Amino acid sequence: MSSTTGLVKEAAPTGVGPTSDTKQHRAAAVIALARFEARQLFLHIPVFAFLMLYLGFTGWELFNGREGMDEFPVLQDVDRATQSAPQLLGLALLIVVNRTVLRSHRRGTDRHFDVLVMEPWRRTVAHALSVVPYAAITAGVVAFQIIWAGHKLGAVGHPSLAELAVGPLAVLLSGVLGVLLARLFRSAFAAPLFVVGVVILPPLLLSSAGSPHWQQWLSPVVTETGADPFPSELIGRPAAWHALYLVGLVGVLVGAAVLVSGGRTRIVQAATGVALAATVAGVAGQSPGDSAALIAARTEASVSPEKVQTCHEYGRSTYCAFPEWDARAALDWAPVVDRVQSLAGGAAGGERLTVRQRVDARYGLTGSATFEASTTPGTVTVGTRWGGNRVPEFAVGVASVLVAGSEAATIEWCDARAVTVMWLALGGESDPMTAFRNVRLDDSVTGSGLSIAPINAVYLTAEQTRIVRELLQKPRYSVIPKVKSHWTELTSAETSTARVAELLGVPAAPKGTADVAEDESCQG
Repeated sequence: MSSTTGLVKEAAPTGVGPTSDTKQHRAAAVIALARFEARQLFLHIPVFAFLMLYLGFTGWELFNGREGMDEFPVLQDVDRATQSAPQLLGLALLIVVNRTVLRSHRRGTDRHFDVLVMEPWRRTVAHALSVVPYAAITAGVVAFQIIWAGHKLGAVGHPSLAELAVGPLAVLLSGVLGVLLARLFRSAFAAPLFVVGVVILPPLLLSSAGSPHWQQWLSPVVTETGADPFPSELIGRPAAWHALYLVGLVGVLVGAAVLVSGGRTRIVQAATGVALAATVAGVAGQSPGDSAALIAARTEASVSPEKVQTCHEYGRSTYCAFPEWDARAALDWAPVVDRVQSLAGGAAGGERLTVRQRVDARYGLTGSATFEASTTPGTVTVGTRWGGNRVPEFAVGVASVLVAGSEAATIEWCDARAVTVMWLALGGESDPMTAFRNVRLDDSVTGSGLSIAPINAVYLTAEQTRIVRELLQKPRYSVIPKVKSHWTELTSAETSTARVAELLGVPAAPKGTADVAEDESCQG
């Protein structure tokens, strides 16, 4: 009898308050139930499958992803790239947590909980806490991603902790949302319908370019991709406010679920009120669009980059870059310039070039823009991306300026100088044929086509493509003397493709062939 009386007093909501030992026991019971439910969640196929998919996909990207640009990450872009993949895990948790909370209702065992000491609202807290390990796993993966990227030799920029927090917070938000839905609706179909009608469709609509800024940022994840990497100070995303919004929203959903379950204590009510205030503050902070100061800074960096860049001389040339890219000039750009220039003849072999980094930030993080050709002689443009195909593309830009004198002079040219440009750009590569294929728009080394460059693409006729291909297959030392000794003629707009082939020791195509006819038509 005495033990029964003690249990009743312990569970009674009124009268003498529980002792500190009782509070500790109840907290321990909640934690124990949360740990049990977290293990049970892992045994559900959707959670297990999507967690393994998330881990596997992330691991594949880190260890077996594309070489090239992946070796030169821009950390203020990498932090946003961590946000999308955890969403699938979050959706799986939303549905499975919802079913877990409704388990006793489906099996008709709700009445058995009435004889237990743990109140329904404490069980709700335990279900909410069961999601925390999965948010922690996501946080660990995100931390590993950014550390992995930051330790690469070509890494530049600065990540944002607020951006990195979005993925784990989105997972946590999805799980606690499943708990709240289970407390509001006793149907297992509520969560799937909510996923389709509220979680999936609105973000697709809110993220569209025509949606107001404040609507887009109501979505848990707003990635904003499309433009080339911006300097950190030009990003302009309300990341800290958005993180506060997500933290507050998690608190509101947990508080609402506890209140619906009967946990109307002052602490719960106060915590819910604080979370609601944080949510409102986050929404207010993230809702305004780009400030006038940000727009002005983006315009200045786009139109007059020399005002915000630092310049250094390496060898014969000057390299001007945004501060975060300073180290890249000496390590990456200068070797390409020196390699291309070492193959040139005449005055071009000793010309002092100015390599200027450019970015067009006027259209925001989702905009795509092209650069206007510089009219300044000896100025070469380089972008904010590097590695992979960007390297031979930059080499084509350097060679074009060495041959034509300026970027503006290469607009719409259609003559045999293209052969000289392409050999200068690729002749010094360790694998020139692969570089030739990579720099071509159609990834081919036959027929006519465009070769990509930072400013103006270089068009090659089918005959010019054949000549370049044969030159790249010859030993480099056999071509260099011919290029240097005939430099003036090779860089003249009046020189025919047939004459270029003759000067460089490549057999010309027979007269009257379709390739020769196209070449003659191109040269007018």
